[in-house]
Amino acid sequence: MAVAAEFIGHGAFGLMGKQGWLAYYEVFGIGEDLAWRLMPVTGAVDIALGILVLVWPTRALLAYLAFWGLFTAVLRPLAGEGIWEFLERSYNFGVPLGLLLLWGGASASPRLWLARLREVPRFTAAHAGRVRWLFRAVIGTSLVGHGGLGVFDNKPLLIVGYESVGLTRLVDDPQTLNELIGLFEIGLGVLVFTFPATGLLWFVLAWKLCTEMLYVTMGAYGAVFEVIERGSAYAAPLAVICLTSIIAGTRDPERPGTQNYRER
Repeated sequence: MAVAAEFIGHGAFGLMGKQGWLAYYEVFGIGEDLAWRLMPVTGAVDIALGILVLVWPTRALLAYLAFWGLFTAVLRPLAGEGIWEFLERSYNFGVPLGLLLLWGGASASPRLWLARLREVPRFTAAHAGRVRWLFRAVIGTSLVGHGGLGVFDNKPLLIVGYESVGLTRLVDDPQTLNELIGLFEIGLGVLVFTFPATGLLWFVLAWKLCTEMLYVTMGAYGAVFEVIERGSAYAAPLAVICLTSIIAGTRDPERPGTQNYRER
Protein backbone atom coordinates (compact mmCIF):
# COMPACT_ATOMS: atom_id res chain seq x y z
CA MET A 1 0.00 0.00 0.00
CA ALA A 2 2.83 2.41 0.84
CA VAL A 3 4.69 1.74 -2.41
CA ALA A 4 1.43 2.08 -4.34
CA ALA A 5 0.76 5.45 -2.68
CA GLU A 6 4.29 6.57 -3.54
CA PHE A 7 3.92 5.81 -7.24
CA ILE A 8 0.31 6.94 -7.58
CA GLY A 9 1.09 10.23 -5.83
CA HIS A 10 4.16 10.78 -7.99
CA GLY A 11 2.30 9.84 -11.15
CA ALA A 12 -0.46 12.34 -10.41
CA PHE A 13 2.04 15.16 -10.90
CA GLY A 14 2.88 13.77 -14.31
CA LEU A 15 -0.77 13.90 -15.34
CA MET A 16 -1.21 17.41 -13.92
CA GLY A 17 2.16 18.64 -15.17
CA LYS A 18 4.84 19.99 -12.86
CA GLN A 19 7.25 22.79 -13.68
CA GLY A 20 9.93 21.31 -11.47
CA TRP A 21 10.14 18.16 -13.60
CA LEU A 22 11.48 20.08 -16.60
CA ALA A 23 14.99 20.09 -15.15
CA TYR A 24 14.98 16.28 -14.93
CA TYR A 25 14.08 15.87 -18.59
CA GLU A 26 16.72 18.45 -19.44
CA VAL A 27 19.38 16.12 -17.97
CA PHE A 28 18.79 13.95 -21.08
CA GLY A 29 18.64 16.89 -23.46
CA ILE A 30 14.84 16.85 -23.71
CA GLY A 31 13.47 20.31 -24.39
CA GLU A 32 10.55 21.97 -22.63
CA ASP A 33 7.92 21.33 -25.30
CA LEU A 34 8.62 17.61 -25.52
CA ALA A 35 8.97 17.35 -21.73
CA TRP A 36 5.42 18.69 -21.21
CA ARG A 37 4.14 16.08 -23.66
CA LEU A 38 6.06 13.27 -21.98
CA MET A 39 4.94 14.12 -18.44
CA PRO A 40 1.45 12.57 -18.74
CA VAL A 41 3.00 9.38 -20.15
CA THR A 42 5.46 9.18 -17.26
CA GLY A 43 2.67 9.86 -14.80
CA ALA A 44 0.33 7.26 -16.30
CA VAL A 45 3.05 4.60 -16.13
CA ASP A 46 3.75 5.44 -12.49
CA ILE A 47 0.06 5.20 -11.59
CA ALA A 48 -0.31 1.91 -13.47
CA LEU A 49 2.68 0.45 -11.63
CA GLY A 50 1.29 1.68 -8.31
CA ILE A 51 -2.02 -0.08 -8.96
CA LEU A 52 -0.25 -3.21 -10.21
CA VAL A 53 1.83 -3.58 -7.05
CA LEU A 54 -1.44 -3.65 -5.11
CA VAL A 55 -3.25 -6.25 -7.21
CA TRP A 56 -0.40 -8.38 -8.62
CA PRO A 57 2.87 -7.85 -6.72
CA THR A 58 5.86 -9.80 -8.02
CA ARG A 59 9.58 -9.82 -7.30
CA ALA A 60 10.29 -8.49 -10.78
CA LEU A 61 7.91 -5.57 -10.23
CA LEU A 62 9.44 -4.70 -6.87
CA ALA A 63 12.91 -4.81 -8.41
CA TYR A 64 11.80 -2.44 -11.16
CA LEU A 65 10.12 -0.07 -8.70
CA ALA A 66 13.30 0.03 -6.60
CA PHE A 67 15.33 0.79 -9.72
CA TRP A 68 12.92 3.49 -10.88
CA GLY A 69 12.85 5.04 -7.42
CA LEU A 70 16.66 5.12 -7.38
CA PHE A 71 16.74 6.56 -10.89
CA THR A 72 14.37 9.42 -10.06
CA ALA A 73 16.26 10.14 -6.82
CA VAL A 74 19.59 10.28 -8.67
CA LEU A 75 18.09 12.79 -11.11
CA ARG A 76 17.93 15.33 -8.29
CA PRO A 77 21.68 15.93 -7.94
CA LEU A 78 22.16 15.45 -11.69
CA ALA A 79 19.74 18.34 -12.22
CA GLY A 80 21.74 20.50 -9.81
CA GLU A 81 19.58 20.09 -6.69
CA GLY A 82 22.34 18.64 -4.53
CA ILE A 83 23.04 15.40 -2.67
CA TRP A 84 20.62 16.13 0.18
CA GLU A 85 17.65 15.85 -2.17
CA PHE A 86 18.88 12.38 -3.15
CA LEU A 87 19.37 11.25 0.45
CA GLU A 88 15.97 12.58 1.49
CA ARG A 89 14.33 10.35 -1.11
CA SER A 90 15.95 7.12 0.05
CA TYR A 91 12.46 5.75 0.75
CA ASN A 92 11.67 5.96 -2.99
CA PHE A 93 13.90 2.98 -3.66
CA GLY A 94 14.63 1.65 -0.17
CA VAL A 95 11.11 0.49 0.68
CA PRO A 96 10.53 -1.49 -2.58
CA LEU A 97 14.01 -2.95 -2.10
CA GLY A 98 13.11 -3.89 1.48
CA LEU A 99 10.00 -5.71 0.28
CA LEU A 100 12.09 -7.57 -2.28
CA LEU A 101 14.53 -8.59 0.46
CA LEU A 102 11.58 -9.67 2.61
CA TRP A 103 10.48 -12.13 -0.06
CA GLY A 104 14.01 -13.36 -0.73
CA GLY A 105 14.62 -12.04 -4.22
CA ALA A 106 18.24 -13.16 -4.47
CA SER A 107 17.45 -16.75 -3.53
CA ALA A 108 14.34 -17.12 -5.68
CA SER A 109 14.43 -19.23 -8.84
CA PRO A 110 13.90 -17.33 -12.14
CA ARG A 111 10.34 -18.59 -12.60
CA LEU A 112 9.33 -17.17 -9.21
CA TRP A 113 10.28 -13.62 -10.20
CA LEU A 114 7.05 -13.23 -12.17
CA ALA A 115 4.87 -15.25 -9.77
CA ARG A 116 2.34 -13.32 -7.73
CA LEU A 117 3.40 -12.82 -4.11
CA ARG A 118 0.47 -14.13 -2.11
CA GLU A 119 1.84 -14.77 1.39
CA VAL A 120 4.44 -13.15 3.60
CA PRO A 121 7.22 -15.74 4.00
CA ARG A 122 8.19 -17.23 7.32
CA PHE A 123 10.68 -15.18 9.28
CA THR A 124 13.74 -16.18 11.17
CA ALA A 125 15.23 -13.65 13.56
CA ALA A 126 18.18 -13.23 11.19
CA HIS A 127 15.95 -12.60 8.17
CA ALA A 128 13.79 -10.12 10.08
CA GLY A 129 16.95 -8.43 11.34
CA ARG A 130 18.32 -7.90 7.83
CA VAL A 131 15.08 -6.40 6.58
CA ARG A 132 14.85 -4.24 9.68
CA TRP A 133 18.36 -2.89 9.14
CA LEU A 134 17.46 -1.86 5.61
CA PHE A 135 14.35 -0.01 6.73
CA ARG A 136 16.32 1.68 9.52
CA ALA A 137 18.84 2.82 6.93
CA VAL A 138 16.00 4.20 4.81
CA ILE A 139 14.52 6.15 7.73
CA GLY A 140 17.86 7.46 8.99
CA THR A 141 19.11 8.47 5.56
CA SER A 142 15.85 10.20 4.70
CA LEU A 143 15.85 12.22 7.94
CA VAL A 144 19.50 13.20 7.54
CA GLY A 145 18.83 14.23 3.94
CA HIS A 146 15.79 16.30 4.84
CA GLY A 147 17.69 17.91 7.69
CA GLY A 148 20.57 18.69 5.35
CA LEU A 149 18.20 20.63 3.11
CA GLY A 150 17.59 23.02 5.97
CA VAL A 151 21.10 23.18 7.46
CA PHE A 152 23.24 23.25 4.33
CA ASP A 153 20.91 24.29 1.49
CA ASN A 154 18.56 26.53 3.50
CA LYS A 155 15.76 25.39 1.20
CA PRO A 156 13.24 28.24 0.85
CA LEU A 157 10.24 25.90 0.52
CA LEU A 158 10.85 24.61 4.05
CA ILE A 159 10.63 28.14 5.43
CA VAL A 160 7.35 28.67 3.57
CA GLY A 161 5.99 25.55 5.24
CA TYR A 162 7.07 26.64 8.72
CA GLU A 163 5.64 30.09 8.09
CA SER A 164 2.27 28.56 7.15
CA VAL A 165 1.84 27.28 10.74
CA GLY A 166 3.36 30.33 12.43
CA LEU A 167 6.69 28.82 13.45
CA THR A 168 8.73 31.61 11.87
CA ARG A 169 7.28 34.05 14.41
CA LEU A 170 9.29 32.30 17.11
CA VAL A 171 12.64 33.49 15.72
CA ASP A 172 14.08 36.71 14.34
CA ASP A 173 15.63 35.03 11.30
CA PRO A 174 13.71 32.23 9.46
CA GLN A 175 17.02 30.79 8.30
CA THR A 176 17.86 30.08 11.94
CA LEU A 177 14.66 28.07 12.27
CA ASN A 178 15.50 26.16 9.11
CA GLU A 179 18.91 25.27 10.52
CA LEU A 180 17.61 24.32 13.98
CA ILE A 181 14.91 22.01 12.63
CA GLY A 182 17.41 20.60 10.15
CA LEU A 183 19.90 19.81 12.93
CA PHE A 184 17.08 18.21 14.91
CA GLU A 185 16.18 15.97 11.96
CA ILE A 186 19.81 15.00 11.40
CA GLY A 187 20.06 14.03 15.07
CA LEU A 188 16.80 12.11 14.78
CA GLY A 189 18.18 10.20 11.80
CA VAL A 190 21.37 9.31 13.67
CA LEU A 191 19.28 8.07 16.60
CA VAL A 192 17.32 5.74 14.31
CA PHE A 193 20.62 4.28 13.14
CA THR A 194 21.95 3.79 16.66
CA PHE A 195 18.95 3.37 18.98
CA PRO A 196 15.71 2.47 17.18
CA ALA A 197 13.43 2.36 20.22
CA THR A 198 9.76 1.80 19.50
CA GLY A 199 8.77 5.13 21.05
CA LEU A 200 11.31 6.91 18.85
CA LEU A 201 9.91 5.26 15.73
CA TRP A 202 6.35 6.29 16.61
CA PHE A 203 7.64 9.84 17.04
CA VAL A 204 9.38 9.68 13.64
CA LEU A 205 6.13 8.53 12.03
CA ALA A 206 4.20 11.40 13.63
CA TRP A 207 6.96 13.86 12.70
CA LYS A 208 6.94 12.81 9.05
CA LEU A 209 3.17 13.06 8.84
CA CYS A 210 3.19 16.54 10.38
CA THR A 211 6.04 17.89 8.27
CA GLU A 212 4.59 16.55 5.02
CA MET A 213 1.19 18.02 5.90
CA LEU A 214 2.89 21.42 5.65
CA TYR A 215 2.35 21.10 1.90
CA VAL A 216 -1.36 21.38 2.66
CA THR A 217 -1.10 24.27 5.11
CA MET A 218 1.06 26.28 2.69
CA GLY A 219 -1.34 25.58 -0.19
CA ALA A 220 1.30 23.97 -2.39
CA TYR A 221 0.47 22.83 -5.92
CA GLY A 222 -0.90 19.28 -5.72
CA ALA A 223 -0.50 19.31 -1.93
CA VAL A 224 -2.58 16.18 -1.32
CA PHE A 225 -0.50 14.19 -3.79
CA GLU A 226 2.69 15.45 -2.14
CA VAL A 227 1.45 13.89 1.10
CA ILE A 228 0.35 10.66 -0.62
CA GLU A 229 3.64 10.37 -2.49
CA ARG A 230 5.49 10.05 0.86
CA GLY A 231 3.60 6.85 1.72
CA SER A 232 6.81 4.82 1.97
CA ALA A 233 8.30 7.35 4.40
CA TYR A 234 5.38 6.73 6.79
CA ALA A 235 5.44 2.96 6.35
CA ALA A 236 9.14 2.46 7.06
CA PRO A 237 8.89 3.25 10.82
CA LEU A 238 5.86 0.95 11.09
CA ALA A 239 7.81 -1.80 9.36
CA VAL A 240 10.69 -1.49 11.83
CA ILE A 241 8.28 -1.59 14.78
CA CYS A 242 6.65 -4.77 13.44
CA LEU A 243 9.96 -6.44 12.63
CA THR A 244 11.32 -5.60 16.08
CA SER A 245 8.28 -7.28 17.61
CA ILE A 246 8.85 -10.37 15.45
CA ILE A 247 12.51 -10.58 16.46
CA ALA A 248 11.62 -10.19 20.15
CA GLY A 249 9.00 -12.93 19.79
CA THR A 250 11.41 -15.42 18.25
CA ARG A 251 14.05 -14.81 20.91
CA ASP A 252 11.89 -14.73 24.04
CA PRO A 253 10.51 -18.19 24.92
CA GLU A 254 8.50 -16.69 27.80
CA ARG A 255 6.68 -14.21 25.60
CA PRO A 256 2.99 -15.10 25.10
CA GLY A 257 2.35 -16.60 21.69
CA THR A 258 6.03 -17.29 20.94
CA GLN A 259 5.63 -21.05 20.79
CA ASN A 260 2.64 -20.79 18.46
CA TYR A 261 4.50 -18.30 16.30
CA ARG A 262 7.45 -20.68 15.96
CA GLU A 263 5.14 -23.55 15.07
CA ARG A 264 3.53 -21.44 12.35
